[in-house]
Amino acid sequence: MPSATPSPADGRRPATGTEPGAGALLGWLTDPDAPRLCLVTGAAGSGKTALLGWLAAQATRGRRGRGRTERILVPLAGQGALGVAWTLANRLGVVARTPADLGHALATSEARRTGRTVLLLTDLHAAAEPDAVADLLAGLAETGRIRLVVETRTGTRAPRAARTTVVDLDGDAGPEPLPPAPSPPDLSDPVAVCAADPLLVTTGYATAPADADHGGLRDAWLRAGQALCAADGPAGRALVLLTALADAADPRLRPALAELAAPAPWRMRWARHRGDVSPPWPGPVAVLGATAGGPSAGLLLVGDRTGTVRLLRESDATSEGRLAHRVQGRITALAPTADGTVLLLDERGRLHTVRGTAPRPPYLERLTDAVSTTLSRHPGTALAAIAGSVVVGDRLGSVHAFGVTGLHQAAPHSGRVTAVTAVESETPFVCSGGADGTVRLWTPGRAPVPEPLAERRAPVVALHAAPAPGGPLVAAAWADGRVELIPAEGGRRRAFRPGPAVRAVAVTATGALLIGTDESLVCLEPYGG
Repeated sequence: MPSATPSPADGRRPATGTEPGAGALLGWLTDPDAPRLCLVTGAAGSGKTALLGWLAAQATRGRRGRGRTERILVPLAGQGALGVAWTLANRLGVVARTPADLGHALATSEARRTGRTVLLLTDLHAAAEPDAVADLLAGLAETGRIRLVVETRTGTRAPRAARTTVVDLDGDAGPEPLPPAPSPPDLSDPVAVCAADPLLVTTGYATAPADADHGGLRDAWLRAGQALCAADGPAGRALVLLTALADAADPRLRPALAELAAPAPWRMRWARHRGDVSPPWPGPVAVLGATAGGPSAGLLLVGDRTGTVRLLRESDATSEGRLAHRVQGRITALAPTADGTVLLLDERGRLHTVRGTAPRPPYLERLTDAVSTTLSRHPGTALAAIAGSVVVGDRLGSVHAFGVTGLHQAAPHSGRVTAVTAVESETPFVCSGGADGTVRLWTPGRAPVPEPLAERRAPVVALHAAPAPGGPLVAAAWADGRVELIPAEGGRRRAFRPGPAVRAVAVTATGALLIGTDESLVCLEPYGG
């Protein structure tokens, strides 16, 4: 009878009795033309789980010129489809609100991968929603970006794909009862929810009746669940959950969550979400900016996908009207200037100017006209401005600083520049982010700093920097949902994940961090040393 005994500690040999299956799996892995889905089947006790554990432990090296194969082991026992989607999204560096979103997110992701990715998924038969999980995995097998090994017990419904490899370990093992499913915590108790296994909580909320809102905790969890599944400890989960609460939530939840979140390195100043009425949600956020001073000091510029730019008070997000402009279509970047003018970059990479109430110096008019003419021929992908300079990124990885004293250029990125920002300080500097996942500093007229300020495998999606009481701060967001607040001159870095995909970030003059998504706008203050 095949044994389910784990492999030896050195991981070099598969479990006794599964050697033929191990050989078949290794052959499937090394065959570039093999189906993207491999099912490991067999009766209870036939060694399926141990075989996948052994496979995950094997270090793999790519052939010359190719990266290594990354093997990610994900247990499915007790999980529903939503929990599996969030777990996989976190491991693969994308953001997915629902299981249906995951395949699209992987298919369109620009995340850097140095080799192939293989998902090793155990215990499908013990999932909380095995049929729904099987459908999710079947969809992933058709994306073309990953390969899947799925353990299924004989008699369990398996994922279906156009082409499938089957490794059958069936033997004479006797029946093995499933362990009892763990009970979820009290889903109306914020302390219990934050202390429990987040995947267990996810299953509890996802399968609860739609009218069981648990005081607003359920909606908040489902809004920010991917971040909650990745957060460290009860304090981290309490902070994320606090920022995701709608205005209609039970008022007793906020003080309870705030107390639990006390050890976290942030304090929430305010948050606004889709559906909020008092105060109202300002709408989806596509771009953000903070005014540079003068009569509009303390105002935020919040642009949506339709091109509307709203003015909000930084202190509490109350509305102060709209920016009067005539740009048609989506705005991809905006840059307030010290004289009150706001520069806009449209989805075609063209520059537009919205003048403020103060008259502009003629040299600035000439500068923006020159930049506008240049971008009409060579579209930009990112935009920033400081006194006397307009900074533009392009699709080839270059950053151009147009100034009254001339043009400075650098090529700090491999691939498209996705965001730029600039800070007026003793030594003015430009900060750029790219599809290559790096955030880099550059002082026009000098060579870029060789080491990146920050780097992740996911593309940078938003960037903003501003002077702050303790020195310039840089806010960066990546396509995997992570946001970092980074002191440009060194110091403690802080990170946060709001849950939904991040579209825009901004740093205020007081050092607060703003995070905009399709369904929320959150303001956090750094806390602690």
